Amino acid sequence: MQRYFLQIQYKGTKYNGWQIQDNTPDTIEQVLEEKLSMILQEKIDLIGCGRTDTGVHAKKYFAHFDTTATDLISDKKNRLYKFNTVLPEDISVVDILTVKDTAHARFDATSRTYHYYLHQQKDPFIGESSWFLYGDIDFELMNKGADLLLQTSDFTSFSKLSTSAKTNICKVTYARWEKINENEWRFVITADRFLRNMVRAIVGTLIQLGRQKITIYDLKKIIEDKDRNEAGMSAPACGLFLTDIIYPKEIFIE
Repeated sequence: MQRYFLQIQYKGTKYNGWQIQDNTPDTIEQVLEEKLSMILQEKIDLIGCGRTDTGVHAKKYFAHFDTTATDLISDKKNRLYKFNTVLPEDISVVDILTVKDTAHARFDATSRTYHYYLHQQKDPFIGESSWFLYGDIDFELMNKGADLLLQTSDFTSFSKLSTSAKTNICKVTYARWEKINENEWRFVITADRFLRNMVRAIVGTLIQLGRQKITIYDLKKIIEDKDRNEAGMSAPACGLFLTDIIYPKEIFIE
C-alpha cells in the first residue's frame, strides 16, 4: 500500500461540511471518496486535515489515503485530469503528493491559516463567499482586539460547546483585518490548531467591538471568563475559507 496526500479546493456552499456524518448526505468527503473509489477501482477512505462546517470553503485543503496503486504521480497531469472530470465543478483536486506511510493529514500539520471575507456594499458576485455587513465598522479598533488573540492560549470562549476536543489551548501567531479595497476586507488568522467554530466566533465578537457594542476591556473579560455565551454570535459560514496548511518537509517523498 502507498500513502498519498491530495491537495483539494472546494466551494462549500452546497455541502454539509467536510466530514461524512450519519444521516447527513452531501459532504465533501463523501463525494471525493465515491469518485476516487470509482476511478481507482478500490475502496478509498480519506482522512482530512480538519473538519470544515456546512457552507465553509477551502482554497487549500489536504487529505490522505492509502491505495494499492503505486504510480499515481508517474503521469500526474493526466491523473489529475481524470480525477477532476468525475468531480462536480465546485470540488477540484489540485495535486497528488507521495508521503511516508506514517504521514497524517490532520496530526502532522504545524499551522493552518483561515481568511474571513466581509464586504460593505452589496455585490451579487461575492454573496456566497463573503459576509455583506452594512454600516460603520472600526477596523482599527478590531485590530487592537485581534492583538489580544496573540496573547491568548485558552480559546474556550470561542469554541463550539460540547465538542470532543481534549484541550482548548491554541497558539495564534497572526491575526489581522486587511483592507482589500474600499468595500471589502478580510480577516487573516494563523494558528497551530483551531477549535470547532473558533474563527467564526472570533469574527462575530470582533464585529461587536468594531461596532462599539463592546469595549477592549469587555473583550479581555470575554476571553478570561472562558464562556462561549459571553462572546458574540458566529459570523456566517459563507465568508470563511481555509487557505493554507503547513507540514514538515520530511513527511514527503520526492
